[in-house]
Amino acid sequence: MAKVSVVYHSGFGHTKVIAEAVVRGAASVPGTKVELVPVDAIEQHWGTLEASDAIIFGSPTYMGSVSGPFKTFMDATAKTWFEQKWKDKLAAGFTNSGGLSGDKLNTLQTLAIFAAQHSMLWIGLGEMVQPEGVNRLSSYLGAMTQAGNVPPDQEPGSADQATGEALGRRVANAAARWSKGA
Repeated sequence: MAKVSVVYHSGFGHTKVIAEAVVRGAASVPGTKVELVPVDAIEQHWGTLEASDAIIFGSPTYMGSVSGPFKTFMDATAKTWFEQKWKDKLAAGFTNSGGLSGDKLNTLQTLAIFAAQHSMLWIGLGEMVQPEGVNRLSSYLGAMTQAGNVPPDQEPGSADQATGEALGRRVANAAARWSKGA
């Protein structure tokens, strides 16, 4: 059984909507166990992350980078990094912001570098652009989504949620192959 964890922060609920979509996508792959981990509850989940085959990181883009609470989580992984506990695990990432761009690429790059520092193997989105559908914001490094200044039950919309699901599915399929060969 492949184990996938989705670690995220959501300030206003929009990134949580995408985190839940990523979980749905990963859970749709038979034989996958998925755990949703908010960074504010990380102390109860270090063992979960250590036991995971793949970890998908999610943060809103605030001021051109990851949110403060997500950065606090990143900094809290110093002992994990030093002991290389996540070495050779699969990693991926997603982000949401209010603007169409919002400098989301920098957030995904921050997540990818974070994973690389942990000696993880990064998985991109792997979806072609569909202007009104999956990957509508044209990101290949990870999933980018957008929600305006509206409640999270209105945005991110169905196309962006489908993008999150696609990322979750891709990582879960890779984790199934990866854990089978381990």
